[in-house]
Amino acid sequence: MKILLVEDEPNVVSLIKRGLADNGYEISVAMDGSSGLQMANGHDFDLIILDIMLPGINGVEICRSIRKQNEQVPIMMLTALGTTENIVTGLDSGADDYLVKPFKLAELSARVRTLTRRSKNTQGPGSLLQIADLELDTVSKTVRRNNKPLNLTATEYRLLEFLLKNQRRVLSRIEILEHVWDIDFNLGTNVVDVYVNYLRKKIDKTGSSKLIHTVVGMGYVMREQHENTE
Repeated sequence: MKILLVEDEPNVVSLIKRGLADNGYEISVAMDGSSGLQMANGHDFDLIILDIMLPGINGVEICRSIRKQNEQVPIMMLTALGTTENIVTGLDSGADDYLVKPFKLAELSARVRTLTRRSKNTQGPGSLLQIADLELDTVSKTVRRNNKPLNLTATEYRLLEFLLKNQRRVLSRIEILEHVWDIDFNLGTNVVDVYVNYLRKKIDKTGSSKLIHTVVGMGYVMREQHENTE
């Protein structure tokens, strides 16, 4: 399993290399943004770990650039910037996970295992999810409403897929965090609210009715307006 670590703090590099190498991972290191982007585009990695504050190109810009070429490789942001705004910016740029410094090596290892395991999973046939005039194809990773394509970020896509797979079921914010990001994020529930609002604006723009509903004190549910919830 090959991992690219883009990090400019020698102590952090040493900690991660020592910890992950003991678990059988092969770690390549770039100490600045330009080198990191070049390595990411020039080699195949099973996971990329990006610091945000880097010399040269920052991690957010690197992530966006990688996503233009590679939508599949898991990307983890590793940074001291831990506000909700910073987290949303990192995930919106195409990252799959976000770990705030200082961190415990055991948590980093668990998240690495989760991301690499998820990247190996493939979707089978019969993968069209639908409600009303909204369709999501889990093979082509495309979304359409009223027969018009919708442009979603990777995180918005995963959120919509989870909601569609659990239609008419009320989902708590914690449950959404655990399933959409595949791990128990210590982010605070307003991150879920932010992404639900993002998603609502995009899917309601071309549709005739609202599909994502707030259940006060409980969470969110995807259903048509006339349907009951579970």
